[in-house]
Amino acid sequence: MKHASLIPALVLAAAWVTATSALAMGPRGGQDVTFQELDADGDGEVSKAEMEAHRMARFDKADTDGDGKLSVDEMQAAAQERANQMVSAMFERHDADKDGFLADDELPSPRRAGKFFDRMDADGNGAISAEEFADAQERMQKRHKKRGHGQTEDN
Repeated sequence: MKHASLIPALVLAAAWVTATSALAMGPRGGQDVTFQELDADGDGEVSKAEMEAHRMARFDKADTDGDGKLSVDEMQAAAQERANQMVSAMFERHDADKDGFLADDELPSPRRAGKFFDRMDADGNGAISAEEFADAQERMQKRHKKRGHGQTEDN
């Protein structure tokens, strides 16, 4: 099946999107912040104050109405802006023929889709049952909760 690895990749992407707050990623859609960006005074060291200033700058950028609080709309707008940046960067990297479209052969291969599928396929029969899918979702939610990223619906 040509798109068999797409399903686990979509599951991973959905889990990632729901698990990631709008401020968790850096200013360029998840790209790492450079040391130079954090070292605001250029002294070759990053202080706690510089780290806090960087965090507050990201907060202030998302707080478009300036009320000192982030609304759902503001967080969604910030997340959408980063998603747009990520899509643009993906096209720049992968649209080999520069036609403005990504063909299946231009899409990046999911790095761990095979391993992820194998973990979900608990009985090793080469297919994921509804029960295996539900078990994998439950394990992901438990791991997510254990790491302190929100609550599940049953809490």
